[in-house]
Amino acid sequence: MEYRTLGRSGLVVSQLCLGTMTFGNSTDEKDSIEMIHRFLDRGGNFLDTANVYVGGKSEEIVGKAIQGRRQDVVLATKVRMPIREGVNNAGLSRKHIMDSIDLSLSRLQTDYVDLYQVHVWDFLTPIEETLRALDDLVRAGKVRYIGCSNFYAWQLMKSLCLSDFRGLSRFISIQPQYSLVHREMDREVIPLCLEENVGVIPWAPLGGGFLSGKYRQGSQPTEGRLSTDKGESRWGLRMTDKNFAILEEVNRIAREIGKTPAQVSLNWLLYRPGITAPIFGARTLEQFEENMGSIGWKLTEDQWNALDLVSGLPDEYPKRFIEKFRRHI
Repeated sequence: MEYRTLGRSGLVVSQLCLGTMTFGNSTDEKDSIEMIHRFLDRGGNFLDTANVYVGGKSEEIVGKAIQGRRQDVVLATKVRMPIREGVNNAGLSRKHIMDSIDLSLSRLQTDYVDLYQVHVWDFLTPIEETLRALDDLVRAGKVRYIGCSNFYAWQLMKSLCLSDFRGLSRFISIQPQYSLVHREMDREVIPLCLEENVGVIPWAPLGGGFLSGKYRQGSQPTEGRLSTDKGESRWGLRMTDKNFAILEEVNRIAREIGKTPAQVSLNWLLYRPGITAPIFGARTLEQFEENMGSIGWKLTEDQWNALDLVSGLPDEYPKRFIEKFRRHI
């Protein structure tokens, strides 16, 4: 297992982050705890959950699993979404943040969270209020670092500027959707993170399972996330000619080197500039073992470049225009 610092901080995290969104739902408690223990035993230290996952059940399971090993874990959770009724039980207001951290700490059976992330921008609450509340949590010792998720580039930059101007804790990371089949973040967010030294911890690094290699063009799955017409993993977002061209190249390289498509896809992301630690999830222990097989080796330069080329964004303005005037000294 390799390790990297997370953004502009001294926090060291493993190159893979174990996501726990399925824990307590499609993954039962016994297998969830076993998965966490296997991950920690193999050098992983970065766990990601959220208060909204399975109505708080995911946090409860994570809390049970890390008892006796808390010092070995970089524990990340999130706030924003509602998990119970009430007009103030959602968003990024001071009230909701302060109420939510105490509930998360109780479920996680710990007195601090290493990385507290805002799940998505709140258009109702001024970001100044949110950042001040998060800074107060850091000063109180309930939170060590703060991060964001699912932000536009302008939202992240505004937050960073306000934190710097007012002397508040700064977002050290962002958690966006990013994979070979979702590279929209290359337009603005990834360049901003490279410039401002913000860590990137992508969710859905396998495109909601699409990059596992088990899907075929013209044949919609009948089970799993890709079988639905809702959410970011819906089949309508995946069944494009470009995505199947990407998958074809992934499959070709996987056959060539004796790895699975999932392992190839994750390995490409592990060495993408700006990426700190992809967040991989697994419903079963078998899937967990397969995903862990993405580390300890590297694609060749030609293989990496082939995947980068087939999955890249189209030649677009303003990048197309601006790059003409890049100075080379």
